[in-house]
Amino acid sequence: MKIINSVPALRAQISSWRQNGERIAFVPTMGNLHNGHLKLVDIAKSHADRVIVSIFVNPMQFGKNEDLDSYPRTLEADCAGLTAHGADAVFTPTPELMYPRGLEVQSFVEVPLLGDLHCGASRAGHFRGVSTIVCKLFNLVQPDIACFGQKDYQQLAIIRQMVTDLSLPIEIIGVPTERAADGLALSSRNGYLTATERAKAPALYKILQQLKAGIDAGNHDYRALEQHAKQLLSAAGFVPDYVNISNQHSLLPALDASEPKVILAAARLGTTRLIDNLEL
Repeated sequence: MKIINSVPALRAQISSWRQNGERIAFVPTMGNLHNGHLKLVDIAKSHADRVIVSIFVNPMQFGKNEDLDSYPRTLEADCAGLTAHGADAVFTPTPELMYPRGLEVQSFVEVPLLGDLHCGASRAGHFRGVSTIVCKLFNLVQPDIACFGQKDYQQLAIIRQMVTDLSLPIEIIGVPTERAADGLALSSRNGYLTATERAKAPALYKILQQLKAGIDAGNHDYRALEQHAKQLLSAAGFVPDYVNISNQHSLLPALDASEPKVILAAARLGTTRLIDNLEL
């Protein structure tokens, strides 16, 4: 596997693959890879001749009091995992390479409405940072397909909308959430949990499953169900941010029993912010 850390080297490699008529898949990440990320690589390989992964902890998507400086960086272990799963190259840019003029004057890409809901309501500017870096990476890599995990459900919806709105010739593939045996969605931030918190963490998914069971049983008072789920989270030791029963496409509050729905949730456990979702 090649490790690429400059734009000229990246473009030369992409050009070489293109000249050979090869189909290219892309998996953007922030590193500290777990089995969920590696599953994205496996899925990407099944759709393309070449797979390139990016590892970049993107400062634009972190707020002032968030964990940019402490976010785990494990490049050596990440490269070992990517090699074992057959990735062809990894692109490892620096902030100076991606934002040479600095964040204050960087052009940006923003997806309105979708980026203002749910996590966007409590993490101002987060999704602007996500859509900007993903769009920039798309321009650099120019893949045929790109794979994203469904754990970040809102992020996936935003990227799909951005690709549609900007007429980018890229197929976006959503990959189901990879979970630990006890149901906890795999996340790079799970490593922040203490042993006690890790034991409590699966309750988030269990409460979403209880919420789904209530809806399946015919309870369509969605706002009351959301409040009850937040009460359950609080009782389990979480500090809820939101639990929202939403339309799968618009991510607006679900109103009609017949519309496709998704339960979206975010909550803090100690200092760690966890997110999860469950489609209905």
